[in-house]
Amino acid sequence: MQDYDLIVIGSGPSGRRAAVQAAKLGKNVLVVDKGRQLGGVSVHTGTIPSKTLRETVLNLSGWRERGFYGRGYRVKQDIVMADLVARLRKTLDHEVEVLQHQFMRNAVRSQKAMARFTDTNRIALTTEDGVNSEVGFANALISVGTPHRPDNIPFDRTRVLDSDEVLELETLPRTLTVIGGGVIGVEYATIFSALDVPVTLIESRQSILDFVDRELVDDFMHQLRDRGVVLRLGAAVKEVKVLPNGVETLLADGRVVRTDILLYAAGRTGNVGSLGLEAIGIKPDSRGRIPVDPQTFQTAVPHIYATGDVIGFPSLASTSMEQGRVAACHAFGVALPPPPQTFPYGIYAVPEISTVGESEEEVRKRGEAYECGVARFRETSRGHIMGVDSGFLKLIFSLETRRLLGAHIVGEGATELIHIGQAVINLGGTVDFFVNNTFNYPTLAEAYKIAGLDAWNRMARL
Repeated sequence: MQDYDLIVIGSGPSGRRAAVQAAKLGKNVLVVDKGRQLGGVSVHTGTIPSKTLRETVLNLSGWRERGFYGRGYRVKQDIVMADLVARLRKTLDHEVEVLQHQFMRNAVRSQKAMARFTDTNRIALTTEDGVNSEVGFANALISVGTPHRPDNIPFDRTRVLDSDEVLELETLPRTLTVIGGGVIGVEYATIFSALDVPVTLIESRQSILDFVDRELVDDFMHQLRDRGVVLRLGAAVKEVKVLPNGVETLLADGRVVRTDILLYAAGRTGNVGSLGLEAIGIKPDSRGRIPVDPQTFQTAVPHIYATGDVIGFPSLASTSMEQGRVAACHAFGVALPPPPQTFPYGIYAVPEISTVGESEEEVRKRGEAYECGVARFRETSRGHIMGVDSGFLKLIFSLETRRLLGAHIVGEGATELIHIGQAVINLGGTVDFFVNNTFNYPTLAEAYKIAGLDAWNRMARL
């Protein structure tokens, strides 16, 4: 039996980041993944595929140019799934190649197998061919994915799909139902809507994207309705029926939605059933999420860590990577400075949404006096040049300290622009930074100065 300093179960963002970090500390590392290739859900069915699909759709549909040429404008008139898959395959092959080279360069070993804990220092491995072996470890990291397939949803990979299967579609649906108003559901709903596929988005809560500033969400939902997306909010799904020519979704309030295809993207469940956690005293919750120390990511067994989607919110690739790095450093006694208080969220919908820091609702709930500044992208020269007719940036400042408390963006380039706000918040910057500094002209980033001046004018009067 071979022993390792660190065994990582799962090769998604947090797993691979932890493995490379440990290897750079001179440790002996093994990554175990049951998937066909390294990369996990993020590379093969999640983050990278969905963002690649989005970019392909925006390019082929001519979405970004419709502000100039009208809603009927298209770069390619007849877009088929083969157009979307061609770019997707090329991107995924490149991602896997980069990951394999990274592991090779850092002497990280990997094995395709199912992993199961036999005790707190040993893992049994089973390959696809049924070959069994056992390895020992000083530390372990659990970074498995989180699929969610409720028993009452008749998944068939043809009419009713989950978010991992939607990329297997052979033809574009004529109409689409999406169940789930979280990040994944919203992203896919808007991507297909950009292809002019009629979409119905169902969410049992009264609103979508509950963690995002309400003003942004209200504007976002207005844009969705304006382009024909039907929102069915506040009603749970009672039953889903597969019909010979489509799917029928019955809601608890009696409404019925009939479409060609249904995508289920409501919630995630930790893929921990086969890990043998009961043998080591780790108890996941009802959704398969593993409780951890929020600073070190240690589980109930101190030398076994868990990171990524399997520990729950925020379940972002970006935060998962950092969690993996922090866990690996802690496991081998490397002291790290306290992490920044804020980190950005990126939602790759059409249009993009990105946010960092506190929302207006959170600031108001704390009782702190504040002021907001807003800049509409259509007010910027770059916005005119790009044909952008929607989207805005919202900044929230403390009246007492003048510091930036939150930055929130909906619109083109939001996930890139947000990092300016992130830097200013984490460095303790104030409204004066935006007022007194020069931004390249013409750029969308100039919206920061416009929003800063908007808030400054109100704050000066006070």
